[in-house]
Amino acid sequence: MPVVVGLAVTAVKAMRVRGVDHIELGPDGVRQNRRFYLIDDRDELVNSKRVGKLQQVIADYSDAERRLRLELPDGQVIDDEIRLGGPVTTKFFSRAATGQLVDGPWSAALSKCVGRQLRLVEAGDTAVDRGSDGAVSLISRASVERLGDARDGDSREIDVRRFRMLVEIDGVEAHAEDRWVARAVQIGGATVAFGGHVGRCVITTRDPDTGVVDLHTLKMLGSYRLDLDTTEPLAFGIHGRVLKPGTIRVGDEVTPMDSVPG
Repeated sequence: MPVVVGLAVTAVKAMRVRGVDHIELGPDGVRQNRRFYLIDDRDELVNSKRVGKLQQVIADYSDAERRLRLELPDGQVIDDEIRLGGPVTTKFFSRAATGQLVDGPWSAALSKCVGRQLRLVEAGDTAVDRGSDGAVSLISRASVERLGDARDGDSREIDVRRFRMLVEIDGVEAHAEDRWVARAVQIGGATVAFGGHVGRCVITTRDPDTGVVDLHTLKMLGSYRLDLDTTEPLAFGIHGRVLKPGTIRVGDEVTPMDSVPG
């Protein structure tokens, strides 16, 4: 029986993901996951593809207390209540997302940290990256191990955090999750309808702690997954929407269903 072996979140998109023992999956995903994102002075998204050093920043957010805590690489901690400014619209790949600028000390501190102008934004109600249709991402441990087989002359394990997935499972063969697209899957107390594969970009080449490019993940994926019939190229993992909200814990069972209900 497949089980959940890891859960990883970050309060601010592009910052270091951290493991947690449980998540509360709502209709639009996990509210503490990618609740915030960063834009530049042209209102364009800034992620770790553009600024790898952001992965050295650790973010923690309490939705109940409306507090955001950032730990910067130099040890400085910025911890304050969220105060919102005006609305701003940012293009997220193929769609536009409207959020609200966040007043307070974070933007100035982050700008100084990375050496470029950044502004912190709180997302709207829907999940940031792919909207509600991509509120949950999942990958199997066997898939990460299979990718490691394509690594030339290096036997070190690949850190799953490199792929920034919400749910990691074990107990299935490599890339078994590919076959769950267009199916519903019960994960702990929640049910998710997976609708697509996660196509990979250069962010995965960066070390998950330092943000430094240190692994040719795209070349490795291309060596055996380039010509597959997937919804996105260089697919590694899957994404989906929440059918039934609920709690997911490390150790919970994962049960694929025959099809997506309704």
